[in-house]
Amino acid sequence: MTSESQAEAGTAESQGPVEIDEEMARHLENKREELFEKLGIRDGFPQEVLDEAEARTEGIQQEIADEVDERDDLREMTTWTVDPIDAQDFDDAISIEERDDEYVLWVHIADVTHYVNPDTAMWDEAVERGNTVYLPGYTIHMLPPVLAETVCSLVPNEDRLAHTVEMHLDKETLGYDEIEIYKSVIRSDARLTYSEAENLLDEPESADDLLEDQDVDLAEKCELVWEVADRMHEQRKEEGSLVLNPARDRAHTIIEECMLKANKAVTHKLMWDRGVEAMYRVHPQPSPDEWDEALREIQELDGVSIPADSWDDPRKAVNATLEEAPGRQLDKIQWAVMKVMPRAKYMNDPFGGHHALNFEIYGHFTSPIRRLSDLINHWIVYTNDVPEDLVALCDHASDQQKDAEQCEREYKDFLQEVGLDPSAVNNRGIEIVDEDDE
Repeated sequence: MTSESQAEAGTAESQGPVEIDEEMARHLENKREELFEKLGIRDGFPQEVLDEAEARTEGIQQEIADEVDERDDLREMTTWTVDPIDAQDFDDAISIEERDDEYVLWVHIADVTHYVNPDTAMWDEAVERGNTVYLPGYTIHMLPPVLAETVCSLVPNEDRLAHTVEMHLDKETLGYDEIEIYKSVIRSDARLTYSEAENLLDEPESADDLLEDQDVDLAEKCELVWEVADRMHEQRKEEGSLVLNPARDRAHTIIEECMLKANKAVTHKLMWDRGVEAMYRVHPQPSPDEWDEALREIQELDGVSIPADSWDDPRKAVNATLEEAPGRQLDKIQWAVMKVMPRAKYMNDPFGGHHALNFEIYGHFTSPIRRLSDLINHWIVYTNDVPEDLVALCDHASDQQKDAEQCEREYKDFLQEVGLDPSAVNNRGIEIVDEDDE
């Protein structure tokens, strides 16, 4: 996975929450508050924003019914979500169809801008925050959860407003033959966890346990999207996209590849068809000397050898090495690469491309609940209206992401200092246990 897509990854279905006492809970709370103050991260929402969000969750079904005639009605299409077991909102869903000479892939994203637009206090607050901050066991949301977890969550068996990216893909090359982006109404058939999606691929008959409507062809669709996603993944690697996590499961690969394909499709449409500014994601490349330094460090690791035919493209060299290297060296290889990688940033034009992904043009569209860039790109796609202060918004979003990553890094270090495993806390959450009950 790329470092960005790792943020999309799910959590393990494991053995219950990590237990801590009240004193440790206060210790963690004090550390969070210290970090929030140091980095200017807003935790609680202003009352005006909460009230506005609450008001937008009222009369949902009638509002959606009123919208149906203005949108593409996709409610009869087999559609499903795949998310971590502890996900609180589901902002992306997928559908797929095989035709004689093409695949059609639909990525449906919650239509957040129907509820959150530049005339709302929620929009202003989202601009200030820039993104959702994920700490182990604690989340600082970009949008009020009361909105994100209700009308903007593509829960199964409920009509929801979406922004759909419809991609017609050539069967041989998987290139875009046609891209359409439009407002829709969808009805998800199933909410799968990553492990349920894996089980469904192994045991198609398990679909019956996951569905309310037994006529839905979920198992066949899941198998088809896996075959297409696997090909897209291998194609990306062949073309020089950096894949730092070779130990991938099928469910994560499906979501990662579908979201990358949709993000790329939207930003190509914005750039080439409309020629508009947007919040593009630009990732500069390391200098040749920096790449040489990283490859030398990797080559010197015990039991690691970079294949001779891959040195010309450092990204391919790293991919090939990671696949053959002993598991104990994977972290060191990844760290050697990350040390020389410049920070990706948001810019109002895409030129420079995304080095790690090896995409000439790239931007974010698939997570408008948790990233300002996606929210703004939804607004630009829908209205063709570019915010006057787009350059400042790009800089601000880049700075906020940097602060969020620093906050996460320092909080994880602190957890380790006080004897807690950040991964366990992240995967299992925390439960405060009264000492008297022990």
